[in-house]
Amino acid sequence: MISTVREKGEIVRRFILEHVEDHNGDIASLAAEKFGITRQAVNKHLTRLREQGTITMEGTGRAARYKLVPLSQQTFAYEISDALAEDIAWRLDIHDTISPLPDNVLNIWHHGFTEMFNNAIDHSGGETIAVRVTKTAISTEIIVSDDGVGIFKKIQGELGLLDERHAIFELAKGKLTTDPRNHSGEGIFFASRMFDKFEILSGGLYFSHERDKPEDWLLERSRAHSGTAVFMELNNHTARTTRKVFDEFTESDDYTFNKTIVPVNLARYGADELTSRSQAKRLLARVELFKHVIFDFDEVDAIGQAFADQIFRVFANEHPEIKLVPINTNAYVKSMITRALAAKIED
Repeated sequence: MISTVREKGEIVRRFILEHVEDHNGDIASLAAEKFGITRQAVNKHLTRLREQGTITMEGTGRAARYKLVPLSQQTFAYEISDALAEDIAWRLDIHDTISPLPDNVLNIWHHGFTEMFNNAIDHSGGETIAVRVTKTAISTEIIVSDDGVGIFKKIQGELGLLDERHAIFELAKGKLTTDPRNHSGEGIFFASRMFDKFEILSGGLYFSHERDKPEDWLLERSRAHSGTAVFMELNNHTARTTRKVFDEFTESDDYTFNKTIVPVNLARYGADELTSRSQAKRLLARVELFKHVIFDFDEVDAIGQAFADQIFRVFANEHPEIKLVPINTNAYVKSMITRALAAKIED
């Protein structure tokens, strides 16, 4: 009986740790409702976590705010040179700093860290790389930053894109690289899908992808950030594996990267509506590299007839081998797509 009570207590405290920062003001009510216990019982668990040094509290009573305490936080600095390599930084510094962790979690960190660190070495044009590792009882965060030209600006310049926001849009699709001889262009795409949170800050733009949320999104900042900073965060006990993530976007036995999700909302600039064929053509850039393309219309309230026609009739007729699938469409967007598909059938 005692062991059962202790086990339930551990489950309650684990739930608190996992939700305390996202539900800071109402964590006691949330946990009480979840486990059918009183707020006073939840407060005892909160007190125990504070005594263990796992969380801190600011304020009192219902105004109390809790925060996870970092179990460890370390910063590493590297000079970019021919001798610097991502596997060496991982082996000598990062692996031991984030351990112990389950093997599947370490594998994700190995993949994500080495990909982002190598990008900074090969593409940033900078002189230094800084890495900050923060580990709490629930999750680990690694920030890889450089003092280079900035990833969005570099992609824009080398590929002749309209502006830096277009570079973010192309990164979200995957298979984008300025050095095809040495890079496949898959690193950022897959890393962004492996972590719970994946963010890039560069120049005046901020790109974010959160696991289990359908949309990618970007923010424009009035204050520009020099170089590039990549933020990666992962739950220390996730069941996710690198193989599961690769399987989501491969549909053949040879594990070819042939499926992508296109966040349509990123094709808009400012308050512009998606109405023209030229906007659709920008959306479709490099889509022919995939066999299965999912267009995510989340947060897109309306599209024009020409925009829909260019994608679902003109492009579809030119590339019958590519499967085009719209998702998260409201009634109006769906009607425009249906019109384009009907015209395709008549052709």
